[in-house]
Amino acid sequence: MKKATLVLVIALLAGLAGCGQKQSISDDIIVVDITKAPSSKKELILQDFMDVEYVALETKDDFLNRGVVHDIGKKTILVTNQDDGDIFVYDRTGNALRKINRRGQGGEEYISCFNITLDEENEEMFINDISLQKIHVYDLYGNFKRSFQHKKGNGTLFYNDIFNYDKSNLICYDQYNEKIPFVLISKKDGSITKEIKIPFKKKILLLQQTRDEEHIYIKTPGPYRRIITFKGNWILSETSSDTVYTLSPDYSLYPLLVRTPSIQTMNPEVFLILRFFSDRYYFMETIKNVFDFSTGKGFSRTFFMYDRQEKAFFNYTVYNGDYTIKKEIYMNWLRPVNHEIESWQALDANQLIESYNNGELKGKLKKIAATLNEDSNPVIMLIKHKK
Repeated sequence: MKKATLVLVIALLAGLAGCGQKQSISDDIIVVDITKAPSSKKELILQDFMDVEYVALETKDDFLNRGVVHDIGKKTILVTNQDDGDIFVYDRTGNALRKINRRGQGGEEYISCFNITLDEENEEMFINDISLQKIHVYDLYGNFKRSFQHKKGNGTLFYNDIFNYDKSNLICYDQYNEKIPFVLISKKDGSITKEIKIPFKKKILLLQQTRDEEHIYIKTPGPYRRIITFKGNWILSETSSDTVYTLSPDYSLYPLLVRTPSIQTMNPEVFLILRFFSDRYYFMETIKNVFDFSTGKGFSRTFFMYDRQEKAFFNYTVYNGDYTIKKEIYMNWLRPVNHEIESWQALDANQLIESYNNGELKGKLKKIAATLNEDSNPVIMLIKHKK
């Protein structure tokens, strides 16, 4: 990507029209040639293009956690330790409200808590229990309300991504579904209310596997989202498709970017993964679908971004402007939240204390770090679109 390729792909649009899709009404389609690498690099300060807020999670003897944020509302933050069934409910400023644990084998309990989706308007949370292929619904005090199964058929295993779509529906993605991985489902009973059809020839998975006489071993490059919230719209990235789409509130699909060469023609495949979207910069990466089980190495990556203003691709480094030193933020670590909060990252208390003692902090982060001790819960950095 030495030079940006920003064109209207006439043949593609004709094909999309044949699939019932609509052409973008505002921007040209960005074409990403994954065989080329950017020759230029930008160094960016996160606060120059995003707003940043810090929330210090209150620490109590029974309120110790790793700060794994699942969802954030206007009044509520849901946090877990990831593996013990505890759900910590905080208010929006980080005050500890209550701890919930409904883990167990009963009909009103969950075995696993893969992700949690907050519906603040209805005062409910949806626990994605992939062990049971089931969604459990509780109120924000942990009282069981109902549960329902994930959809079945077409190779479906479980929903990987679940987001709060509107008052009545969740939007879900199942990476193993061979035909229609994106669906809207009812919050009441899990029934499918809308199928979102992304055209692709055949399903291709980003994973490698090997086996011995008794077991099958599967390796993946780590988590990434196929649904990204972006200022009222939804960006849908089915990695078996060469096109990334924007889903508008009226369910129309608009092509946002196209990769070349086609994922369907590559061996081994190189996947295009989207990470973070701002008004100006789109951060993404490529991952080669190769892993050596004998050495434990593989899934090589290339990180880059697209600058919408300059219409060019760049290598990049992003720094946190609340440090006096060059403190890098790894954009592939960030996780999408909702339309207000683009992403979050947990900052370890011990590391913040060390940076504070070394005089490396400034502004609000410095003030928060001054109040921490070694037993403090993490500080959550919220990354929001500028108003």
